[in-house]
Amino acid sequence: MSDAVGPGDLVLCVNAAPNHVTGEAVPLVAGETYRVWTVMDFACPCGRSDALLDIGVDFAWCQSRFRLLPKPKAQSKPRKAAAPREKERVR
Repeated sequence: MSDAVGPGDLVLCVNAAPNHVTGEAVPLVAGETYRVWTVMDFACPCGRSDALLDIGVDFAWCQSRFRLLPKPKAQSKPRKAAAPREKERVR
C-alpha cells in the first residue's frame, strides 16, 4: 500500500486497537478519515506493513490500520446564466 499512498491522500482508520508494540490506547478513532502528511518507508515492528504513516496525530502509525480512500472526482456545478439587468428610466 505504501506505493499507492502519498502525502495529501485521505485514509480511513479501520483499526483503532491499542498500540501493538506498547499496548497503550491510541488516539485514533475507527471510521474517521485522516490526511496523510508523510509516508516513511520503515518496516513496522509488528511485521504487518512496509511503511509508517504520519497523519499529524502523535508520531507515526502502521499503515495496516488504514485503508486508502478514492480521490474525489470533480463535479460540475450548474451556474446561473447572467441575464442583463433592466434599468428603469426616470424622467
